[in-house]
Amino acid sequence: MKVDYTIFCLQKRLLVLVILIAFVFCAVAVRLFFLQGLTSADLNVKAAPQWARSLPLAAARGDITDTTGSTLATSYTLYDVYVRARNVKNAAEVADFLSKTLGLNFDSVYQKAINVSISEVLIKMDVDQNTANKIINANLEGVVLGEDIGRYYPYGNSMSQILGFTSVDNVGQAGLEAYYNSLLAGINGYALNQADVKGLNLDGSLNYYVPGISGLNLQLTVDSKIQTIAENVLNQIMADHSPQNATMIVMDPNTGAILAMAKTPSLDPNNLPRDNVQQLLALTKNSMVTDVYEPGSTFKILTISAALDSGVTSLSDQFYCPGYRIVDGQKIKCWRTIGHGNENLVEGFVNSCNCVFMDLAQRLGTDRFYSYLQKFGIGSPTNIDISGESTGILLNKNNVQTVDLARIGFGQTVAVTQIQLISAFCAAVNGGTLYQPYLVKDIYNNQGQVVQSTTPTIQNKPISAATSRTVNYLLSQAVNKSGPDTFVEGYDVGGKTGTAQKYANGVIDQGAYVSSFFGVYPTASNPQYAVLLCVDEPSSGAYYGSVVAAPYAQMFFQQLFDYEGIAKDEPGVVVGDVVMPNLIGYSLSAAQIALDNLGISYEISGSGGTITAQTPVGNTTIKMNTTVLIST
Repeated sequence: MKVDYTIFCLQKRLLVLVILIAFVFCAVAVRLFFLQGLTSADLNVKAAPQWARSLPLAAARGDITDTTGSTLATSYTLYDVYVRARNVKNAAEVADFLSKTLGLNFDSVYQKAINVSISEVLIKMDVDQNTANKIINANLEGVVLGEDIGRYYPYGNSMSQILGFTSVDNVGQAGLEAYYNSLLAGINGYALNQADVKGLNLDGSLNYYVPGISGLNLQLTVDSKIQTIAENVLNQIMADHSPQNATMIVMDPNTGAILAMAKTPSLDPNNLPRDNVQQLLALTKNSMVTDVYEPGSTFKILTISAALDSGVTSLSDQFYCPGYRIVDGQKIKCWRTIGHGNENLVEGFVNSCNCVFMDLAQRLGTDRFYSYLQKFGIGSPTNIDISGESTGILLNKNNVQTVDLARIGFGQTVAVTQIQLISAFCAAVNGGTLYQPYLVKDIYNNQGQVVQSTTPTIQNKPISAATSRTVNYLLSQAVNKSGPDTFVEGYDVGGKTGTAQKYANGVIDQGAYVSSFFGVYPTASNPQYAVLLCVDEPSSGAYYGSVVAAPYAQMFFQQLFDYEGIAKDEPGVVVGDVVMPNLIGYSLSAAQIALDNLGISYEISGSGGTITAQTPVGNTTIKMNTTVLIST
């Protein structure tokens, strides 16, 4: 019995051992199945960095072109040189060749070539193609190249505030480069090769090459030739008047498309002062979008638009200017301190009489005037597609005093950006539609396929088409009666000058002005071009917009017409073509017949049946293409 018990115990132990071995085997089998079957893909990804060495392959950044297809910004391939010391067979040879080829110190390169404690070390960044080819042809073991991308701007200084620039890592830092960075940047690629635990390349191992995906391309609304004309005019202003800066925006009033956006001084984004951040930011800042200023008399375009549209005035409305108004006990002067005397609305606009516009603002009242200004976009961003836009400054309506309202009427106590102001002006002249301004026309891939197009976006309709036509008439009258330096002979250009004082530390900065001019062509129907020119702190002694800004707007328009091949509206027409009849007391129908027979265009103010006033007065010699006003 004792023997049988011993055998039984032995058999029992063997059974436990067999079961234990079977359990371990099953556990190992399950683990292997889990590792090789269910999680193998994830483990391969985790293991890859341990047995593979990678080099970055930067994606080509997308191009930026103007509306005609001319390249404004493009990319080119550069190379970064690395050394993998563990793969270097002859460190002295490697150091000698690289130091001579790359213009580096031999000892510095040699120390990197023998430092096996570091798997990979950068020798030099941004090597050009020719130099990279020399290194490749030398076939030095342990020397490898990584691809990088450089940025080039063929037009140099031109459009630098629009385009912006990129960092040394090819990331957009300003302008369109920053705003559209995610689309322009693309997706980087990489190159992999297998290595052992010491970092040595494995002979016969697999190599992987995953190319980068190029970024998308931008086609702008900007015409580089119109931009060049604008920049040349601004350079002339800088030479003649030595201002702090000068800017010009050219816009299509019917869409909001920016045809030119120029500022001088500027800089070349191919040669940035990266070690002088203050200078870099100052010269690349797009002040037309970021900075606000009191617009002065050009703002009267919006005041008169609101007053006409609301019905608080008409073209025949009479005013008296003694040279000032007393508002809330404060004496506010007209720019012509001796006064303009008696004048109608047309004359008040042509004279840019502050008193007239103080009266119009008070007739409108705060609620109604603010309603119009907000519809024109004053106090709100335009949402233009570029970085850094400001909203402008419009006083809280609840805090506006009568004296504030009066000053807003002629362009003080309100601050705007230039892009905000020209957008509002375009709404005043294009039939009454406020469009969102934009710089990018199309976004397309490297196959030329358009993936996104910009369509004009309507933001509001502040005034009626009829009011807009009247505003255009007033602009044509203001330009034609302001002297030969403010219009282009033979072309239907309308415009308005402005001269605004600047402030420093909350008080008027004596002797500091912003001189400006807004122009539109044509005014008779369907305007095609709107221009806002601003000259910041001219220091030549002159500062009125009619002297510092308007003549250069004339210069721009003339060159624009030459470039676009636009013929004169009325070639050969001269002063003395027709005599304006005296129509006072005529019936409306008889006056219309008389003017039609003479071929004179006219605007009618009022709803009566008898002519009570006219501009110009009777027996005045006028041009055949002049539009006259008759009031009933």
